[in-house]
Amino acid sequence: MGNTAVQRKSGMWMRNKMKRNLVLYLFIAPAAIYYLLFHYAPMYGTLIAFQDYNPFKGMTSSPWVGFKHFQAFFDSIYFFRLVRNTLLIGLYTIVFGFTIPIVFAILLHEVKNSKFRNVIQSVSYLPHFISTVVVAGLIVNFLSPSTGFVNGIIELLGGTRIDFLRDPGWFRTIYVSSGVWQTVGWSSIIYFASLTGISPSLYEAAEMDGASRWDKIWHISLPGIKPTIITILLLDLGRVMDVGFEKVYLLYSSATYETADVLSTYVYRAGLEQQQYSFASSVGLFNSFLTFVFIIVCNRLARRLSGYSLW
Repeated sequence: MGNTAVQRKSGMWMRNKMKRNLVLYLFIAPAAIYYLLFHYAPMYGTLIAFQDYNPFKGMTSSPWVGFKHFQAFFDSIYFFRLVRNTLLIGLYTIVFGFTIPIVFAILLHEVKNSKFRNVIQSVSYLPHFISTVVVAGLIVNFLSPSTGFVNGIIELLGGTRIDFLRDPGWFRTIYVSSGVWQTVGWSSIIYFASLTGISPSLYEAAEMDGASRWDKIWHISLPGIKPTIITILLLDLGRVMDVGFEKVYLLYSSATYETADVLSTYVYRAGLEQQQYSFASSVGLFNSFLTFVFIIVCNRLARRLSGYSLW
């Protein structure tokens, strides 16, 4: 009887709490439904990575083959190239796409003219709202060996025209630099907000002690946003293997596979173009596993070295 009464009171308490917070639950419902439908429900489909999947037989009748497709990928001549390209592009994106917004936010914070600062911020945000397709189109037009203005400038200065998008040595530079241009303003928002939360009295006290502007940045600004920096870094490291498929697909070609072909584009070609569904699923699952291991290791290192972590 006692347990029944406790359960009844607990149920009433939960119902009352849900009624009080109904509006909040309705606000979070679309996001929850999105993740359930497009992130958790598709996990069931990863089972085909361990089958010789036949669309006509379905997942229930397709034969199980264990790690056959994983072994085929590991033995493939493309394995090291794909992992290397994905890892390098991801790391370059973090090195430049993570550090430059911090520097940009600090520079904005040091600007005393608020009107000028607002104009710079507004202009820097604009590229974020340009779609990836449009950005890729701009890159193709600007870097065209025949009509691109970049090659026009090179030729005007006495150089020879370069076919940037068919030269494997240029792909990573183009990909990373265009990504930094597109995201630097938007990514700096959270750092700038953290900087504005630092007490002005700290800067005033440092100035009275004779600290230079660089000293205030190094000893006040950077330590003040350290938790934010580490949190964002860990989130970015969790996406190091998740190199954007759309932009790579729009910019690469068979001539640049050597440095441009990544795991996500290989999954697309193997799965949709060559219809090797099980093999493509195993490659995608391997990519997700690498990402999982990467974020776990980086989170532990961050907690051990700095005392801050995601969990």
